[in-house]
Amino acid sequence: MGPEQPEIAPAEPLLVVILGPTASGKTALSLMLAQKFHGEIVNCDSLAMYREFDLGTAKPSLEQRARAPDHLFDVIDPTHCITAGEYVRRARRVLAAIHQGHHLPIVVGGSGLYLRALLNGLFAGPPRSEQLRERLRARAVNRGRDHLHRILRRLDPAAAEKVHAHDIPKLIRAIEVCLASRQKISELWQQGRDPLRGFRILRLGLDPDRADRINQRARHMFETGLVDEARCLLQKYGTTARPLASLGYKQAVQLLRGEMTREQAIQAAQQAHRNYAKRQMTWFRREPGVQWLKGFGDDEQIQSQAGDQVETSWPRIGANER
Repeated sequence: MGPEQPEIAPAEPLLVVILGPTASGKTALSLMLAQKFHGEIVNCDSLAMYREFDLGTAKPSLEQRARAPDHLFDVIDPTHCITAGEYVRRARRVLAAIHQGHHLPIVVGGSGLYLRALLNGLFAGPPRSEQLRERLRARAVNRGRDHLHRILRRLDPAAAEKVHAHDIPKLIRAIEVCLASRQKISELWQQGRDPLRGFRILRLGLDPDRADRINQRARHMFETGLVDEARCLLQKYGTTARPLASLGYKQAVQLLRGEMTREQAIQAAQQAHRNYAKRQMTWFRREPGVQWLKGFGDDEQIQSQAGDQVETSWPRIGANER
């Protein structure tokens, strides 16, 4: 008998992550990869999880969604709040099911906090305090958006460097954690994390010259019914629908209230989306191991490059069997 051959451990299944700023073509790229590699798409955009909010969230159309299985779109009631922790629990269950079905999971979206929480885990922070949150929201309204950032700088300068001065929800949560735990949230970020295990992760980042397309998308939203959609949602839910304060919807509501002309609302939405895209790129630049693609996700050359990356990373044995 010859020498005993060592056992070869099966490769871990592949997880593809497509990240990038708004209007960079993430949906188009994800659909191409899903069709080519028998993949299933997992949404990682917080607003796209809400039911009835369609035009302003740039969700995939029904026609697009028929091209590949997808998950975590239209799963949250407009009056409810979805936290990063709840997203992680749902998304990890979905990833486990896709793995069991021997398909390729493709996580797609622009919510950097949700993506980081999914891949790296979350710390065990204190529970939410709606009373404190209402007081902080009132302060932001009465004293300006920068007021909360100044509070966080006093409580935790390191955290203040990582949270944008105008990101009210993240500022409120950071202040809430500091006050309730009597610890700095930047220190808690380093404790008790539960990173995603069992997958090899391929991060594909889209970094196109995006300003013109962002402007076109924002205008297209208004031209295809965003104001009517916002009117219906406002009549149905009032201010209890949290996404009505998000980009696009906020400007549509201001138009409905007579606070802006139509063109002013469009221009304000364009500017807000451009600013958001810059913040997204600042966040995603800190993600480790991203393979950056300098173009839009619907460009054939970019799709070819992405396909080559997946082909190279595809396990020859293991869970993701073609």
